[in-house]
Order: sequence, then C-alpha cells, then structure tokens
Amino acid sequence: MKTNYTKLERNWVLYDVGNSAFTMMVSTLIPIYFNSLAEADGLSSTNYLAYWGYSISISTLIVMIIGPVLGTISDNRGYKKPIFLASVIIGVASCLFLGLPGNWLMFLVLFVLARTAYDASLVFYDSMLIDVTTEERMDRVSSSGYAWGYIGSCIPFIASLVLVLKAGSLGLSSKKAMIIAFGITGLWWLITTVPLLKTYEQVNYQEKVDHPFAESFRHLGKTIRQAKHEKKVFIFLLAFFFYIDGVYTIISMATAYGKALGLDSTGLLLALLVTQFVAFPCAIFFGIMSQKHNVEKLILICIISYMCISIFAYFLAHQWQFWVLAVWVGMFQGGIQALSRSYFTKIVPKDRTGEFFGLYDICGKGAAILGTTIVSVVSQLTGSINKGVGMISLMFAVSIFLFIKATKTPGRN
Repeated sequence: MKTNYTKLERNWVLYDVGNSAFTMMVSTLIPIYFNSLAEADGLSSTNYLAYWGYSISISTLIVMIIGPVLGTISDNRGYKKPIFLASVIIGVASCLFLGLPGNWLMFLVLFVLARTAYDASLVFYDSMLIDVTTEERMDRVSSSGYAWGYIGSCIPFIASLVLVLKAGSLGLSSKKAMIIAFGITGLWWLITTVPLLKTYEQVNYQEKVDHPFAESFRHLGKTIRQAKHEKKVFIFLLAFFFYIDGVYTIISMATAYGKALGLDSTGLLLALLVTQFVAFPCAIFFGIMSQKHNVEKLILICIISYMCISIFAYFLAHQWQFWVLAVWVGMFQGGIQALSRSYFTKIVPKDRTGEFFGLYDICGKGAAILGTTIVSVVSQLTGSINKGVGMISLMFAVSIFLFIKATKTPGRN
C-alpha cells in the first residue's frame, strides 16, 4: 500500500498541527491563568473548577446548535472553504486577545468565543477528509493528523511555557508573558492553516440552492427523519456521544482538576507535555494497526482503556498519580479520536459528509456539555472533586454496550 502522503494530505494534516496548539493551551496554561484571575477575585477551588466547566459547556452548546446547520450549508458547492476560513479567523482573533481582559468573567466570555470558533472549524475540517484522501487511506491519514498535531503543538507550547515560567528573569510580568503566549498560539494556528486553504477544493458536494440557510434546516430534518435508513450511523453516534464525553471532559478539565486538588502547576504542565510526546507515536501506531486489524475492535480497546483511566482518576491525590494518568491518556487519546473520525467518514453518504459531521459534532459537543456539567454539578453538590470526575466512568460503560451493538448492525462499511 502507498504510504507517502500527497501534498493535499500533508496540508490537511498540517491544520491539525496548528489547531492542536490551541487545544494544548486550553488543557494547560489557560486554566492555570484563569485560576490566577479567579483567586484574585476570591473564588474557591470548587467554584473555580465549576465555572471553568460551565464555560466549556456553553461554548460546546453553541457549536452543538449551529454546527449541523453550518455543516449542511457547507455541503453545497463552493461553501465549505469560505465557512471554514471564517471560523478560523474568528478563532485566531479571539485567541490573540485572550490576554487582555483583567477579570475572570470577561476572560471567560472571550474564551467561549475562541473555543466556539475553534470547535466550529473542526466540523468543516473533519468533513474535508472525504475530499482529501481515498477510503482505504482514511484511517492512516486521520491518525497522522492527530499524531503530528500532538507533536507539532509542543513547539508553540514549549515557547509559551518558557516565557511564562521565566517571565521574571526575562523582565516580563506574568500577564505580559501570557499575552505573548496567546499571540504565539494564535499566529501558529493561522500560519499552519494557509497551505490547506491554498490546495483544498471541494470534490464531493451538492449543487447550490437559492436559499442555503433555509434549505439546510430542511436537509437536517430529512436526515434525522431518515434515521431508520442509516441505522448503523445513528447507533454509532449514540455510542460516540457517551465515550467521547469522557475523552473531551478529561482533555478539557485535567489541569483544572489537578489545580483544584492542589497539585504543583509546573508538574502538571510537564506531565501534560509528556502526554503529547506519548500520544504522537501511539496515534501513528493505531494508524498502522488499522491497516492490519479490525478498526471496530481497536476503537473498543480504546473505550475500555479510557473507562479504566476514569476509574483511576477517581483515586487521584498525588503528583505521581497525575503523571501516570498523563502517560495513560497519551497512549489512547489519538487512537480513539482519529479512528472514530475516519470510521465515521466511511459509514456516511459521501456527498453529505458536512451534514453528517454536523450530527457527529452534535454528539461530540453534546457529550462535552454533559461531561463537564456533571463534573461541575457533582463537585459542587458533594464538595468532592474526585466524585465529580469519577462519574465519567459510567459514560464509558454505557458506550461499550452501544458500540458493540453498532458493530453488529449492517451498514455501508
């Protein structure tokens, strides 16, 4: 099998390298910076974790609502690239200005805007895969996107981390160091997007209609009504909703969870940096294994592993345990995300990928809302952060049952 990447495949992978830098910031420096703003206003550690979770829930709710509509519109000829570009511009601009707000509430407002635009861009980016490569290469290319995203995000992150940790010796205040860090991340995201914009052309599409916005609602309604004709897709989406809930919640709240437990900030950041280095070869490994083994079995292995991770997180209390958790997450994070993306691309109609990836995003973002909200609410009600995090394991348990059912349902693949 051909293993060299085409120019278009490389440019598609490069966008994962760029946007992953923002994801890395969201998982590491941003919650720590928000914690400093929250502490300055006297917020408790429990409320800090809760408000952080609520902000993630709000941004994902917005994308959950607009994603399917915009995804359906993007299936029309000539629409996908412009809508993708608009979401990138809004996301990059918001990222560049994140260091300016002086209080925690205004910071969260701008953060919600940045994260909403970032998540929206992924709806169109993921649906481009069908135009970028062939069906037999999808698993490999998708896995490479996540793999190089993990390792590529380390470049701006390490630069930002050095600035923040050495701010005093560099003659910078902590706030100025963060402003520069946000600038580095935003520019990295923008620069790595340009090659894809230059080479991507929409190949699979539906012909333009006179009223694309109104038509998108009609198509979306039709897709939902015809669920019985795409039974495998919809059972998989239900399973995906539950297992990606835990994955996204762990990614979004790992640093905030560690800070709320009182763990050392530097240790947390270094542990999550190790996650990226571990995730790189492991994502590549899953891509290679997908050529030799059943992809459904590989996804199931990842789900079961994540359920074990969430159970382990319930008992987390010491720094060394966080390091173990970071390595463990890195081993399966890329595999479960990349293989889910490529597997879904294979089982949906080729000329309606934007529409179906809108539904895919509903499940992903809906799950993120559920997971972060459950962690936030249970933590506040019980006064125990560990109990909030422990609830995630139930989501993985449900998803295992549903995913097995999806694999036994006839479909396009």
